[in-house]
Amino acid sequence: MRTVDVHTHILPPHLPRWAEQFGYGGFVTLDHHADCRARMLRDDGSLFREIEANCWDPQTRIRECEAVGVQVQVLSTIPVLFAYHAQPQHGLDVARFLNDHVAEVCRQHPTRFQGLGTLPMQAPDLAVREMERCVLELGLRGVQVGSHIRGMNLDDPRLRPIWQRAAELNAAVFVHPWEMMGQETMPRHWLPWLVGMPAESSRAMCSVIMGGILQDFPALRMCFAHGGGSFPGTLGRIDHGWHARPDLCATHIQEPPSHFARRLWVDALVHEPRALALALDVFGAEKLVVGSDYPFPLGESRPGELVRAHVTDAATRHKILWENAWTWLGLPTPD
Repeated sequence: MRTVDVHTHILPPHLPRWAEQFGYGGFVTLDHHADCRARMLRDDGSLFREIEANCWDPQTRIRECEAVGVQVQVLSTIPVLFAYHAQPQHGLDVARFLNDHVAEVCRQHPTRFQGLGTLPMQAPDLAVREMERCVLELGLRGVQVGSHIRGMNLDDPRLRPIWQRAAELNAAVFVHPWEMMGQETMPRHWLPWLVGMPAESSRAMCSVIMGGILQDFPALRMCFAHGGGSFPGTLGRIDHGWHARPDLCATHIQEPPSHFARRLWVDALVHEPRALALALDVFGAEKLVVGSDYPFPLGESRPGELVRAHVTDAATRHKILWENAWTWLGLPTPD
């Protein structure tokens, strides 16, 4: 069974020292302290994450894909590299550097990788310009964005030109949770990743639905990581709120949020069969894709394993593993 993995992260083997170049912090550096291993370090020298060669080396990725039956990976940067805090031109410099790297990996291995760019979302005019370069010049299939941008939810009016241009360019948009809300009050038990991250996805989904983004840009194709986080499990409450307080929840849309849920794609990274069944019910079999969060520990070690084990209909299984990803990317399904 052929598989496309739409949720995988990559970074260049070496990162510039942006803090030294720009004169302020908030950036990550790499310390290659051992063979095939590196530390991602914050400005103060503290460890963000230990990574291995599969995070930057295409040949390692290809070998590992072959071992688990993945034919194609969709590449996107690691969210900690978004640099949304940077000054606009500096954010653009970081994005261009990362996007050039992703595009080069895709050029070298066109049958194995498709790419998504990153944007300086804090400067929508520059973000539109860089998205145009990603799609029209670099050949990337779309962009990855965070679940919020420096206090702006995704329905912020300042971001609307980005969504409009994405729809015009036929560019896929992958929304990844990051900078989890309330994380300063959750110092233990890895709760920012276990509780905050699902909430971030729901925050972003509710914003694009209730903010009228899907209604106003019907050609926009958005896919949300981690199965949409807590959104599917709380959709009944969200719908009820829309009916109970239309003065607060129905300010931009004329139909309840559930009406728009099947306009969204989500990856099937939900870890257990009941959550997979719920995602299928909420979003529909046409809108689920495989996403593993490769190569990180909260991911699925064998991409698509949950789908293969628990989706019994062969045609539906094939859609989720293979066909739906190409539709979201705006590409014809390969033979």
